[in-house]
Amino acid sequence: QVQLVESGGDLVQPGGSLRLSCAASGIIFNFYTMGWYRQAPGKQRELVAFITSDGSTKHADSVKGRFTISRDNAKNTVYLQTNSLKPEDTAVYYCNAKAVYSQENYWGKGTLVTVSA
Repeated sequence: QVQLVESGGDLVQPGGSLRLSCAASGIIFNFYTMGWYRQAPGKQRELVAFITSDGSTKHADSVKGRFTISRDNAKNTVYLQTNSLKPEDTAVYYCNAKAVYSQENYWGKGTLVTVSA
């Protein structure tokens, strides 16, 4: 049974930081590209960042220079370090696992990040 469990979401003031984590089980982690997406109220889900199995990364323009995705293959975990948070970063953040060698695609249930004074 595949599980992606996100954690680390919280209420934070503008300019603050959070580290989101996503622990994966039930998959061969090294064979998956891992991503973070977010969905703000009334908006579509959007890609925040992804990291390939060999560590290549891509970040959305809106978070470049502020957010950093990383992965620890030994711990089957992907992280999203978020710095200089803005109110417009408020959203539910979802973890995604996309298989490199098949069509398998999995989602976590999300963790809420609220940026407000």
